[in-house]
Parts: sequence; structure tokens; C-alpha cells
Amino acid sequence: MSNSSNGNSGKASGGIGFFGVLQLILITLKLCKVITWSWWLVLLPIWIGIGLTAILIVIIVIATILK
Repeated sequence: MSNSSNGNSGKASGGIGFFGVLQLILITLKLCKVITWSWWLVLLPIWIGIGLTAILIVIIVIATILK
């Protein structure tokens, strides 16, 4: 069966993204004792991703209110 028969146009969506890959790499390096960073530094990509998302949401909300 082709992808078009089930409504899927063949485009992939979602995925892990840059911060997800970076996070997995840092956790793996920490658990393998390759890096000796503290856990807050290892988990920093999670907080960066959350912070950027929060900033984007605030900008969208402000733009919608001022419209």
C-alpha cells in the first residue's frame, strides 16, 4: 500500500530534535564517567528548550493581545 492511501503524505513529523540529541549525548557521557560535570549542567539543554518554548509562547500571546 502506498502512503497516500492511508492519508499520510509521506512527510515525517515530530522527532527528537537538537536539544533531545544533545541531552542524550550528555547523559550518556555523564553515566559513562567521560565528563565529570554536575547534573545541572548535564540537564541544561532541557531547561534551554523549555525556556525558548516559554519565550515563544509569551511572544505569541502578546502579539495576539495587541492585534
